[in-house]
Amino acid sequence: MRIIVLGAAAGGGLPQWNCGCDNCNAARAGRIPAMTQSSVAVSADGQAWAILNASPDIRVQLAATPALHPSGLRDMPLRSVLVTNGDIDHVAGLLTLRESQPFALFATPAIHEVLAANPMLGALRDDLVARKPVVLDETVAIAPGLTATLFAVPGKVPLYQEGAVVETGLVGETTVGVELTAGGRRALYVPGCAELPGWLTRRMAGADLLMFDGTLWEDDEMIRMGLGRKTGRRMGHLPVIETIAALKDVPVGRRVFVHMNNSNPLTDPASLETREAEASGWQIGRDGMEIML
Repeated sequence: MRIIVLGAAAGGGLPQWNCGCDNCNAARAGRIPAMTQSSVAVSADGQAWAILNASPDIRVQLAATPALHPSGLRDMPLRSVLVTNGDIDHVAGLLTLRESQPFALFATPAIHEVLAANPMLGALRDDLVARKPVVLDETVAIAPGLTATLFAVPGKVPLYQEGAVVETGLVGETTVGVELTAGGRRALYVPGCAELPGWLTRRMAGADLLMFDGTLWEDDEMIRMGLGRKTGRRMGHLPVIETIAALKDVPVGRRVFVHMNNSNPLTDPASLETREAEASGWQIGRDGMEIML
């Protein structure tokens, strides 16, 4: 299995267009690496690829990744796109992929309903883009030799669907993780997760790779920095310091944080928090990172 992190940031990327925090200014100045928004490409043979989450930055991500370039006039190695929720930073890139290109679009029935309700996504022609509803815990082939199983993780509905009361620990079709298998290897991709109950950590045990939600280092990080009024949990994300503790004794081959917010000190490779996470056995996802299993 070959995995390429196309984008390691959470929604807004790094630098975020309207943010003057230390991390964003450092990225603008080139002192720390910039990051595009959350997306991963996966292949079993290095020739046919599936993309997990179509970020708003997908055009730039595809251009920066030779393995995903066309080999002919319109001969693309992209076979499918799978989305893990209906968040804007995971589905807006579908509008970029409207250029009369065939591929399969995988998601749970609930997420497909959200996408179908947006008339703009009608630009993805039905005769070219096959909508593939995936039932939870059902295994489907998303590229030659590569299978995916979607499983529920605690989360919430997208921001644009929130009502007066928001349940952040929903378990169902609205937020899912992806279990990938190819060549006898098993990898889990969970870019958004609000809690780590025992049934979920047991599913992670024994995986060759875990790519997990690294949105915020601490729960109140954005409030303390004056960047927002919500905690990580209110946004449906478990803070990294709690994730490290919760998964300390769970046997996993490699563990990588993805989906980092611009406020997160993990975006700085030289930060004390980065060194702490790495000392605990975690790698920090960066744009362009390649993983071979």
